[in-house]
Amino acid sequence: MGKTGSIAVAAAILTIGSSAAATDLKVVEVSFPEVNCTFNTTCTITVSDTVGTIGLGLDDGKAILQSCTFTGAPGAPVAGKTGYMYRIDLTQGRGWLDCLVGLTVDFGPLVKQPYVKGSPELFDVFVGVKGGVGTVSIKSAEQDGDAITVMFAKPLCVGETTFFFGLAANKGPQRVSAGLFGYGSPPYHGVDARGPSH
Repeated sequence: MGKTGSIAVAAAILTIGSSAAATDLKVVEVSFPEVNCTFNTTCTITVSDTVGTIGLGLDDGKAILQSCTFTGAPGAPVAGKTGYMYRIDLTQGRGWLDCLVGLTVDFGPLVKQPYVKGSPELFDVFVGVKGGVGTVSIKSAEQDGDAITVMFAKPLCVGETTFFFGLAANKGPQRVSAGLFGYGSPPYHGVDARGPSH
């Protein structure tokens, strides 16, 4: 196991605890607003935001984890489910020389959904790489017990932000523990987030 893999495992253990074996999740890149059609037949969604400040020791500005939640509308493929989207934004910060490589969220059970319009295939996680903000995508995701760990496609450094990435669950939102991990000292940063009640 390489350095990045070791950090990911450590983060999951520190944040939530670990089960016997992790399960790889199926990730798909999508466009906005098309992916919104999964949650609402009008292809528009109204979100509720929570912003958690990431303590990176910046010289100036701030680093945030944005958590968005919304409910699947009647008649939509994800009717009655709750959608969760996350974005890590380091564009407002200055003076931090290290980088982040992933995020772990206390999420619990998720539900697979047909995030690609016109396709019957089901996915665990979607990443909005077109039609929205962001520059850094998701390389992989896995679930270990209640913990979902997402690995970025490249190290996320000051001046950059991830694309929005999302999942769906049967349960509504609550405040949960989350952690970002990467290089430098300390290698792990706790942050407030939203996730399903479980």
